[in-house]
Amino acid sequence: MRDISTVSVDFHVKRYSDFDLLRIARAVGQGFEDEVTAYLVNAQIHACSVVGVVFGHARKGPYGRFSDGHLIRTSDIQKVEREGRFWVITTVYSRYVVATFKRDGGRRSLREFRRLAGGGYLPSPNRLH
Repeated sequence: MRDISTVSVDFHVKRYSDFDLLRIARAVGQGFEDEVTAYLVNAQIHACSVVGVVFGHARKGPYGRFSDGHLIRTSDIQKVEREGRFWVITTVYSRYVVATFKRDGGRRSLREFRRLAGGGYLPSPNRLH
């Protein structure tokens, strides 16, 4: 048996594309009615929450939690609305601005969520928590 002395760690960090950075800059410059918790790129709705890559999170943790470039899964979506040129998703605990959607299926997941929710609130099934 061979002793392995190295470990491979995947931090789920994504580098932003030029398009992502341009959209984030436009969103930050636009301003919003209420305080924004963070901006998301490559966003897609899964099981009543948003999964995306975070930028500018207001509650970054001391050990890299919510740091720029990290993957995030939000709490349950409470409201989805359009403010100016961007979609704003209000969750149980936060308010996110979607700068970009995931290329294959991101916008489709938003349309499907809005169709199913019909303006109401859909809690995630307990088995997902």
